[in-house]
Amino acid sequence: MPQAPSGLMTLDELCERVGLSVRNVRFYTSRGLVPPPIRQGRSGYYSDDHVARLELVQELQEHGFTLSAIERYVSGLPDDAEPEDIALARTMLAPWQSDLPVEMERDELDRRAGRPLSEEDVATLAALGIVRTRGDQLLVARTQLGIGVRLLDLGFPRDVAEAARAVYLDHGRQMAEELHRVIADQLMPRYGADESERFQEVMERLKPLSVGGLVTAYENAVAKAARGAARPR
Repeated sequence: MPQAPSGLMTLDELCERVGLSVRNVRFYTSRGLVPPPIRQGRSGYYSDDHVARLELVQELQEHGFTLSAIERYVSGLPDDAEPEDIALARTMLAPWQSDLPVEMERDELDRRAGRPLSEEDVATLAALGIVRTRGDQLLVARTQLGIGVRLLDLGFPRDVAEAARAVYLDHGRQMAEELHRVIADQLMPRYGADESERFQEVMERLKPLSVGGLVTAYENAVAKAARGAARPR
């Protein structure tokens, strides 16, 4: 069996890492859910990007999304998305999420928004993560569109939306890294190296609780900040 170059994996190594069969990996590749292997000579190899995208597909399946819905979601990911960005998308998938972005023409987006949207409006919605472009099509999070349009009506500008999204990404990644470090440092020694699968399941089970905890902490912090701002000086 040929050995993979440094930083890459063979197909068998990839399958072992993500817990999928060769047949499933090849099927997902044929549907465009993961990139084709990296060719070096006559051999194909896989990277952390392939791992991240396969784990995202598995996550979406666990939430009950159909193959066509998964294809829509994955096709909306930027081509240059790093494995860390894809891992963050997995972290933010919540069990109660029941909607994935759907394709819309621009006139349908205007109709659903209740008024014509300017290019700046659409760019602001994109910065908020509500709209993404895929060729001539738009991918729209329908359940969040009304919130985004109301923010536009309130004069919420694009640069602030972009700054807010940077905060979400930074703190979401920081939380994921710190939580993983805490659990790994304090729990893994109790399980031992031969129980890595058990440890991985714990991390997966904790995810929805972590997202819920983050939402609750954010709501409490906003309420506290609002009370402080309203207090007479």
